Amino acid sequence: MKVLKSKIVFNQCRVNNIYELKVDFSGNIIPGQFFMIKPLDNSFLLPRPLSVNDVNGKKTTFLYRAEGIGTTKISKMKAGDELQLFGPLGNGFDINKLHGRTAVVGGGIGIAPLLYLTKLLGKNVDAYLGFKDITYNVCEFEKYAGNTIVVTENGSTGKKGFVTNYVEYGRYDAIVGCGPEIMMTKIIYECMKRNIKCYVSLERRMACGIGACLGCSVMTRNGIKRTCKDGPVFSGDELI
Repeated sequence: MKVLKSKIVFNQCRVNNIYELKVDFSGNIIPGQFFMIKPLDNSFLLPRPLSVNDVNGKKTTFLYRAEGIGTTKISKMKAGDELQLFGPLGNGFDINKLHGRTAVVGGGIGIAPLLYLTKLLGKNVDAYLGFKDITYNVCEFEKYAGNTIVVTENGSTGKKGFVTNYVEYGRYDAIVGCGPEIMMTKIIYECMKRNIKCYVSLERRMACGIGACLGCSVMTRNGIKRTCKDGPVFSGDELI
């Protein structure tokens, strides 16, 4: 974990307000970890947490939604601009616990931390990607996953409905998810019914990224834990 300046390689809009940011970073990253990121001009106080989407050598990629003051400011930065990076932070996915056939299930921008994991696990992974209407970065998962299933709520692309309804839970030894809380609850419930290993990456607003402010606390069966410090990846049966 370190604080450093990093130069933007590119920062491009993929679709609507979804952006892909690539920066220079040399260091070990576990899939599921994140960085706290902000411009050097202090145009806003608190850095924003962005999940690592992919790692290629000394380049690290983030996939994020520009919706607030901070991420909108970041989205306007150009190649060559410098950012402050703090990380990598949090506990990511433990690949050693993912044996056999695995499904990754992402909802919307929740697909972001699942790509690097899929890349490392390879063809033993099936990717289930759910979107409201417009899809993005599906081709990246298709490069690495054994199968990629796309679901949109309105049926404009792929299957119609909610992605959790199309997961063939019984086929897998482990299921990994990231997305809206109602989606994670469904995945955990289905896995617990079948005694399947389940790991989810939680989405929370974060202020510090190191567990000091307690703003991202979550209730677990072992008491209150901090999403940034103890997570963002949790075992499904641990969460309440």
